[in-house]
Amino acid sequence: MRKLLNEELFRLTKNEFKAGHKTPIVIVLDNVRSHLNVGSVFRTADAFLIEAIWLCGITGTPPHRDIHKTALGATETVAWHHSCSTLETLHELKRNGYKIISVEQAEQAKLLHQFKPDPNQKYAVVFGNEVDGVEQDVVNASDIVIEIPQLGTKHSLNIAVSAGIVIWDLVTKISPRLMSA
Repeated sequence: MRKLLNEELFRLTKNEFKAGHKTPIVIVLDNVRSHLNVGSVFRTADAFLIEAIWLCGITGTPPHRDIHKTALGATETVAWHHSCSTLETLHELKRNGYKIISVEQAEQAKLLHQFKPDPNQKYAVVFGNEVDGVEQDVVNASDIVIEIPQLGTKHSLNIAVSAGIVIWDLVTKISPRLMSA
């Protein structure tokens, strides 16, 4: 087995990425404190052709050296917006046809592996603050709450890890043809 060279990966150019068909998902970051986490989420969004990222509340925005450090250029490909209010953002996204999914441990949350997304539906997936998670009023405004099952003692994952797990799972369920290319 031989590692592939970069030129063998057939990566999209920035212009091809921006012009290309996107996965019908937007990511909403609800008061995420770490710029490094924000940058990592940008890379995940780039990897899975996510439509956009909404950076809400105190969530840091590009340009910031720590975001750029982990994003590795994804801030130049993935569309992003800033909003002072996560709730206002969710209301706007709902008006535009998105179903809101919060990723949180909550009563009646659906386990990630049991969630069956509609491939014809657009989704906005909310990830919360590193300490407090998704705000309760944001959970209340959500159409669905999903939880990543965990077996250890912490029952807590880094937000960038959570975003990678959830987005990969949703993309494979919504666009399985993308994953078989």
